[in-house]
Amino acid sequence: MKIENNIIKHYLRNVYFITGTAYAGKSTTVKMLADRYGMVFCGENYHIAVSDAVATPDVQPDLCYRKSLTDWKEFVKRPPEEYERWIYHSGREGAGFEVAELISLARDNKVIADTNIPVDVLKEISDYDHVAVMLSPQSMSVERFFDRSDPEKQFILSVIDSCDNPREVMDNYKRGLSLINSQKHYDELAGSGFFTIVREDNGIDTREEVCDKIAKHFGLME
Repeated sequence: MKIENNIIKHYLRNVYFITGTAYAGKSTTVKMLADRYGMVFCGENYHIAVSDAVATPDVQPDLCYRKSLTDWKEFVKRPPEEYERWIYHSGREGAGFEVAELISLARDNKVIADTNIPVDVLKEISDYDHVAVMLSPQSMSVERFFDRSDPEKQFILSVIDSCDNPREVMDNYKRGLSLINSQKHYDELAGSGFFTIVREDNGIDTREEVCDKIAKHFGLME
């Protein structure tokens, strides 16, 4: 069965999406908007409990990759090109799980989601005033990737540190991050046609300012 995009868009009319590059402030902004406007908070990988339980290798092979791991060291030692491919294919495979989860939450509530749904799909299932793109310079998205306390990032860091050659593994992992946050992918997001905010690497705290701009774009401010 295929559900047409106009039907999906209707059921997602209460959902607001934030996407972009690493270390652009997406997670922080989603949480701030949820708290400020009483929205349902869907943080990074909010659909993973369901996708982990439901995904099958014949339909969603990349979402199932982590199930096949015998050691998380395999994950951090992958060739950078494979890591890049896996990230973007996983986002596309996970889009269906995201949409289903959001529809289940959004009937009577406004929802704000930190999403990995590709921008070409977002164009089909949402509107300009329901999507924001947040970007950061590659130097920030790569070099500051682990400068966050969230459990997922710290777990990966602990795996890298546990390897026999942690410096080499870290260099390899960062090469993967560089590909994921490459100029090509940056330009795809920047040229998507959606409302875009670029984080400056100047040390200034702009969280409230950015939150205000995106809230205005979303039509949330009175």
